[in-house]
Amino acid sequence: MTCLCLSCRQADGRKVLRSSIREFLCSEAMFHLGIPTTRAGTCVTSDSEVVRDIFYDGNPKKERCTVVLRIAPTFIRFGSFEIFKPPDEYTGRKGPSVNRNDIRIQMLDYVIGTFYPEIQEAHADNSIQRNATFFKEITKRTARLVAEWQCVGFCHGVLNTDNMSIVGLTIDYGPFGFMDRYDPEHICNGSDNTGRYAYNKQPEICKWNLGKLAEALVPELPLEISELILEEEYDAEFEKHYLQKMRKKLGLIQLELEEDSKLVSELLETMHLTGGDFTNIFYLLSSFSVDTDPSRLEDFLEKLMSQCASVEELRVAFKPQMDPSSECEGFHRAVHDRQPAIDHQTKNHIDFYIWKQTRFCMLNFRVRLHKEVENISDVDAWNTERVKVMNSNNPKYILRNYIAQNAIEAAENGDFSEVRNVLKLLENPFQETEDCTEIEEETTSTAAACAQATRSRLPYCSKPPLWASELCVT
Repeated sequence: MTCLCLSCRQADGRKVLRSSIREFLCSEAMFHLGIPTTRAGTCVTSDSEVVRDIFYDGNPKKERCTVVLRIAPTFIRFGSFEIFKPPDEYTGRKGPSVNRNDIRIQMLDYVIGTFYPEIQEAHADNSIQRNATFFKEITKRTARLVAEWQCVGFCHGVLNTDNMSIVGLTIDYGPFGFMDRYDPEHICNGSDNTGRYAYNKQPEICKWNLGKLAEALVPELPLEISELILEEEYDAEFEKHYLQKMRKKLGLIQLELEEDSKLVSELLETMHLTGGDFTNIFYLLSSFSVDTDPSRLEDFLEKLMSQCASVEELRVAFKPQMDPSSECEGFHRAVHDRQPAIDHQTKNHIDFYIWKQTRFCMLNFRVRLHKEVENISDVDAWNTERVKVMNSNNPKYILRNYIAQNAIEAAENGDFSEVRNVLKLLENPFQETEDCTEIEEETTSTAAACAQATRSRLPYCSKPPLWASELCVT
């Protein structure tokens, strides 16, 4: 294992407490979710301080210095091979080790021989074939990794080539975030003004990064070979793994039907339109019954609607610049443009809209589940297995931003017990826990608009409070 002590982007070797806690907690959370990742060994802080401008807005403050010890088989990245890049025809920029093909060959031999020994052994006499097989493997690993991110609502935040692991791990936890309300265009990085690394762009940008790796491997791997591999393998592997994972999240364990992709899309679209909480709605689906009893359906819909956005959340979520051709544009524009006082009639209309959309989606889901049991003799045994699979693929606990923020604020005041509580919970993300520790919601500078409100205590598994939407990570 290779260990790396993480420093900061100012190159003074000093990282601060808030970002260190976030990295420590999230890398461990990802590991226990079963997603390939670097690990966190230790997190050590001191009384030394550095000055940091958190939001790059000209308001720096002193923060405590901290070091995270990260553990991984290797910290070589796609970008490691770009130090050999020739001068760019437009900018003139070049890699610091341009023309040192000998070093690139040595590094490529090391990567394949050390971390892909089966490929080295199978193609020891043909370097081009060896390199092509290696590129095919890292392409497929990367596609599967991104599919895993998408299925838990994880957004990396800065997916440049230097943040892509050469062995297919999640690496470099900077301005990451798990989605709360489902939004395909969610941007977790407050400094990503163009949405380059938005949630729905992650598969695309990772494929682009693989293309840059392919360019950096020339001439050891001719571009016409690597580009063909990328086009043939990446999208197919991503779609395959994503749909397999989504079937497990939905409990579709008996059949694999072409219509399943449409079912997933319809569910996500319903979450988007109703402002549904991504994690909690998937978690609730395991209690959905195939039974056609109308009263049971209505009881379940009530639970689902409790995880959809409130009127206030919808007003924040849907801005007036939506596509005018959208079928629901008028509804969302009306929600957003309402005055602060929402009248009873309007609220009832919104609640009915959310109920109607959710009910339609669940009826389609029930039709699909009925197809699962058409040829099943023991429906109870099938349902037991279905729930088991769903509960091992839909986490109850994730590292939501507001949970991390509360842990950080406590630690900055010298109390690390909240960090330990959150870490303990994240080590068992799929399991029910009797001690669903409650978090005291305290007023923070990032939620000044809510400063007058008295915040209630929320369990870790709760849909986040309204003030959480104002947290900004850069």
